[in-house]
Amino acid sequence: MGIPVVDFSKINGKERADTLALIDHYCQEWGFFQLINHGISEELLDRVKRVATECYKLEREADFINSKPVQLLNELLEKNSDAKIENVDWEDVFLLSDENDEEWPSKTIGFKETMKEYRAELKKQGHKVMNIMDENLGFPKGYIKNAFDGGVDNTAFFGTKVSHYPPCPHPEKVNALRAHTDAGGVVLLFQDDEVKGLQMLKDGVWTDVQPLKNAIVINTGDQIEVLSNGRYKSILHRVVPQTDGQRRSIASFYNPSLKATIQPAPQLLDAKVANMVKDVAKYPKFVFGDYMSVYLEQKFQPKEPRFQAVAAI
Repeated sequence: MGIPVVDFSKINGKERADTLALIDHYCQEWGFFQLINHGISEELLDRVKRVATECYKLEREADFINSKPVQLLNELLEKNSDAKIENVDWEDVFLLSDENDEEWPSKTIGFKETMKEYRAELKKQGHKVMNIMDENLGFPKGYIKNAFDGGVDNTAFFGTKVSHYPPCPHPEKVNALRAHTDAGGVVLLFQDDEVKGLQMLKDGVWTDVQPLKNAIVINTGDQIEVLSNGRYKSILHRVVPQTDGQRRSIASFYNPSLKATIQPAPQLLDAKVANMVKDVAKYPKFVFGDYMSVYLEQKFQPKEPRFQAVAAI
């Protein structure tokens, strides 16, 4: 089993209408799907895998060995405790963005150049996915991108989290990454080809996001849920630790500018729009920066109180 897979090359051919309908269905019923034949070169993806793995070994691994989750696990084992570590994750992670490029890892040969090229390709892919969502939701082309820019062109935030999940000798005692929904817009994930661990919650059952070579996993964040007035939902997901194999995960997320105002799209609340049933706004209007302030405190808690809290600001 696992999550649905979409052949993205069919979006430009005679099967476009069927592919659009499939993506709309997966956005509504799953909130997660994988893209294959997406047009990003395998040569580039192979380089990304190589530099990310080399970077961890050269610049990150020694610090993880002395990190808080490792220390807490060792303390539990020394005490022979049956407890589980709840408030930290068995994860090494760092952020890449245009704003922090002076802080990117610098000792790994080819890392910066490769990741800049990769991020540019993923950003274009994000635009394509958002345009498809626009079309499926009956929005004007570019609506979601413009909403995320907050009226000032190209001010939306595009970040990339590079994570590694080392093997854990006692997976029953830790979380690799606690269950959460993503705060922002569209997430484009390039995950490990071989080592599993990512799961999403489908109909109350944790479902593996199956490793699929060189696929890009798409999932929708909280802001797409708001813009679509709940037609597309953000979905709980988590990473479970593995006893063998080190899992690599490179998640790029297209988020609104902190100054952007987010609200259900007026088109969905207007009965004149063809093929759309008039609806009432199910989510408040808010500034994304305010939402992030709430999210940073409540990331691993249910999302509904976040919307309530931000409505009160």
